[in-house]
Amino acid sequence: MKKEIRGSGQYLIVGIDVAKEKHRAFFGTAHGKTLVKNLIFDNTIEGFEMIDAYVERVKVQYSLAKVVFCVEPTANYHKPLAEHLVKCGRMIVLVGGTAVKNNRQLLNGRWDKNDDKDSANVADLIAQGKCLFYEYPLMTLRNVRILNALKWRLKKREHGISACIRNHILAQYFPEMDKYYGPAETLTVVRECLDPSAIAGMEYDDFYRTATPGKMTLAKGRRMEAIWRAAINSIGCTMGEAASYETQVMVDSLKQIRQTIKFDGYPHDRSLWTFCITNIKK
Repeated sequence: MKKEIRGSGQYLIVGIDVAKEKHRAFFGTAHGKTLVKNLIFDNTIEGFEMIDAYVERVKVQYSLAKVVFCVEPTANYHKPLAEHLVKCGRMIVLVGGTAVKNNRQLLNGRWDKNDDKDSANVADLIAQGKCLFYEYPLMTLRNVRILNALKWRLKKREHGISACIRNHILAQYFPEMDKYYGPAETLTVVRECLDPSAIAGMEYDDFYRTATPGKMTLAKGRRMEAIWRAAINSIGCTMGEAASYETQVMVDSLKQIRQTIKFDGYPHDRSLWTFCITNIKK
């Protein structure tokens, strides 16, 4: 298609400037002839059906045999329209944002960024054969990509909350504990008894049972004892009720995100889920 469309008189080129609520379309040919410009249609099924019907009328009117749709990707706004066109058996391609920007200057040095003209700019790139194949993978592969992207967004959020606990909460109220932060029991200390004055007023055994009710290990015992001793001469600020509540919310959020990253309780078919996780790990 990229080779034969250049100078071809058979193609109806539909350039679409995608937006959130309304799209703008330009109809033209590879010879540079304008057929319809600034056709506005809604981002709804009625709007999609309207553009389909309009394309058929223009094809008949100008005796054009083939149609190619082109969009410039804008966030995710283009995906419903693109999927509709794919399901209808239409040829759809993409143009890159950089190509659109550079071609705008080549068309006219005074051509500024304008929605009325962007769809014509997109169509001009198609007439030159400068486009990309629109990928529409199988649902299984789409699941893998979605879950992988979700995992990395959650990891980013996890890192942000963890950094906030260290740099905002510990730095104010118990800075000596920062070097011990990380293992699961230290999160329990942060949530249950972060106030150094409260820790200093407790016996070590009481502090250990409060902070780490689980099985005792040698490494865990050493960390807890070091934290308990550091609390006695801590330089941390005095904690109030609001600070304690903020700490609990932050720790609970962090734990929930970490649980979600493990994908526990995924509600759908386990065989599909196993396949997705296997491919993500690969």
